[in-house]
Amino acid sequence: MIVAINEQMIKDDLYEAVNGDWIKQAKIPDDKPATGGFNDLVDAIDKQMMDDFDAYADEKKKSDDDRFNEMIKLYKVAKKFKLRKKIGPKALQRILSSVKDLQSYADYQAQWRNWILAGLPSPVTFDIDADMKNTKIYALFVSSPALILPDKSYYAPEKKQQHDQLLKLWTDMVAALMDKLDYDHDQAATIIQHAKDFDALLAPHVKSAEEAADYSKMYNPQTVDELAAATDQLDLAAVIKRLIKATPERVIVMEPAYFKALDGILKDHFDLFKAWAIVNIIRDYSSYLDDGMREINGRYGRALSGSKKPVSQRKFAYYLARDVFSQVAGNYYGQKYFGPKAKADVHHMVEQMVKVYKNRLANNDWLSKATREKAILKLDKLGIQVGYPDKIPAIYDQLKVDDGESLIANLNQLTIIKNRDMFKRWGKPVDRMRWEMSAATVNAYYHPFKNIIVFPAAILQASFYSLKQTSSQNYGGIGAVIAHEISHAFDNNGALFDEYGNLHNWWTKEDSTHFKQLAQRMIKEFDGVPFAGQRVNGKLTVSENIADGGGLSCALEAAKEENDFNAREFFINWATIWRMKATKQYDQLLLAIDVHAPQKLRANIQAQNQADFYTAFNVQPGDRMYRKPADRVNIW
Repeated sequence: MIVAINEQMIKDDLYEAVNGDWIKQAKIPDDKPATGGFNDLVDAIDKQMMDDFDAYADEKKKSDDDRFNEMIKLYKVAKKFKLRKKIGPKALQRILSSVKDLQSYADYQAQWRNWILAGLPSPVTFDIDADMKNTKIYALFVSSPALILPDKSYYAPEKKQQHDQLLKLWTDMVAALMDKLDYDHDQAATIIQHAKDFDALLAPHVKSAEEAADYSKMYNPQTVDELAAATDQLDLAAVIKRLIKATPERVIVMEPAYFKALDGILKDHFDLFKAWAIVNIIRDYSSYLDDGMREINGRYGRALSGSKKPVSQRKFAYYLARDVFSQVAGNYYGQKYFGPKAKADVHHMVEQMVKVYKNRLANNDWLSKATREKAILKLDKLGIQVGYPDKIPAIYDQLKVDDGESLIANLNQLTIIKNRDMFKRWGKPVDRMRWEMSAATVNAYYHPFKNIIVFPAAILQASFYSLKQTSSQNYGGIGAVIAHEISHAFDNNGALFDEYGNLHNWWTKEDSTHFKQLAQRMIKEFDGVPFAGQRVNGKLTVSENIADGGGLSCALEAAKEENDFNAREFFINWATIWRMKATKQYDQLLLAIDVHAPQKLRANIQAQNQADFYTAFNVQPGDRMYRKPADRVNIW
């Protein structure tokens, strides 16, 4: 349906003209920080899936898929709030008692591998992914643990007021949790302070969101001996050997500065580390006790996002079961609500967008012939995942739920099985087409290490895509999203990787220099733009902004090939898919940690960069949406 929109309003603010009336009427759900666009699709899918889960849990429906039945069993265990209230915190206290017995790093070392497998606190985070310079083989990656506050930037002197306010909220929440667990008041206060002191030791040395967004600084291979030399407080070589049952030739160190500081962080600070571990365990598990603990444990997160209430018990149980059995839930959703015909149709649409992109590269006027040919080769090798996986990974056959055990005991066992499976992948060939995102997730992504794009079934709905929409609307929606993900192969991070996903420079020096200049223009276009009482970080958001710009211009070219092309419909739906109404707290949180620019700016600024936008709505100098041709940024 095409909605009449005031043309003058579009000349002043495309996003507000398209979404203003909706924003005035929209209400943010009490258990969420935002509504609209992606969020509306999530809400609809949640309702569909929860209704289905209940039907199976109540045995009104039956499944012959054992993996699906285990997921429903976990859903039923997670819904037993009254039973957990009656039993009390025994399951959590059993875990905490093992921590209380630790007297030294040597004691922790003896349990370290088991802690990592169980997902318990560790001063080093371990992961398995494709080796960035040999992506056919899985490698071991190491990095730092998470901080209390959302990002390193919150610890900067200029954010002291915000730092202190948030840390007080966190402190009050943890104190309330520890009171429920019968900790002595003074003892709890000491543990909390020690945990904050350890967090303060971590903060100066971990990467900020802006630093982490630069993939070129992510690959720092070291031998195990070199890594182990980072500290003599813990034996990194020994725990690595126990985790992967071998000594790798190299480990990929994602945060060299952190590991240079690791010994100083740990040395003479065991009491602080132990308190940090205790508090993290309490935070990790309290929501799996009674509903009172779940409400308390979410207070800090809700303060950060501006959400008013925790999610309902039903939704909590659904999210938990869905996330543990993510590919099982996604396969169910994809087959029931998407189907093989739609999967084939959208796959064809993606292939068509790749052809358009390839044609644009072939006619690119600033790349040299050598770089252009390598870029086209990268598209030729691009892997495409649409809808839902053809097969569910074998690990889900191993996930069993014991409905006679506590929720915490079940989750511990399931986590151990999953982590063992992950570490077993080390040194083995990479399954490039292994799905990492559930088909029931409203999102899409490009994986630079694998050179694949993924479009789960859940995002393939109106207003992104619908047979009831015109071709121009669909290109302004899902077409732009598809081309956005393709563009990530050539953003400031994706451009570092070749057709096989290897970190390898395939650019001529001149082309690379010119591309960096264009990327700098994109940084400048967004950097410092006021939003929600703060300002956008152009460096943090540059890769997504490059992908938005490339995606919009590519989708626009494809739309123009259709007989019924209508530029107005195209840009109006482009603005529609980004509509969002959020709490101010959530907007400000995203400005600090999200690699995406605010939705309104994504809609408006990228439209301003397209010449067709000006002709479609007769935008002229003096109109607020007007941007001089010399200031418009177009890279792909």
